[in-house]
Amino acid sequence: MSDVIPLTGEPLALDLVNTRTAVGDLLAAPDDLRAWLDLQADRLPEARDAGSLDIHDVRAIQAVREHVANAVERARRGERPDGTDLDALNDAQRAAPAITELTWDGSAVAALRRRSGPWGARLAAGLAEAAAGLLADPAVTRIRQCAADDCVLLFLPAHPRRRWCSAARCGNRVRVARHYRRHKSG
Repeated sequence: MSDVIPLTGEPLALDLVNTRTAVGDLLAAPDDLRAWLDLQADRLPEARDAGSLDIHDVRAIQAVREHVANAVERARRGERPDGTDLDALNDAQRAAPAITELTWDGSAVAALRRRSGPWGARLAAGLAEAAAGLLADPAVTRIRQCAADDCVLLFLPAHPRRRWCSAARCGNRVRVARHYRRHKSG
């Protein structure tokens, strides 16, 4: 992964979209994808049993990301997402169907949600499912792009006055630049 640390903590689908930054793609290679999956392991069960990654897995995730980004961009403006993007996200989920597997743990029945299919398809399906949840949530229209001029990251503000993807990242950089401009001209 590049020197840029990905923004995490937004809805999983936005964290995925935010791997396309103004300085480049944070999921350009298998090692990049592995690093991002390690950051998301608690929210993406498919990441826990990941095998070795290859460029095909990266491309599958990049394709899901593009469809998510396109659909979110339109939905956040209150517009209908393109049917091609929605179909692709549905197809990604169908490629690795989810079941609730029942097992006996020695004293009770336990239910564990699992996906079947190849690992890359399971991961893409999990991310597409996260996108479906976000796109169906009325909060999708509150998603904003960071107000910093050189930032393309998206966020779902918990507070209506939030302007930056990260107060520590972009917010601080904007405030420092504004302070410098005010004091430089004086």
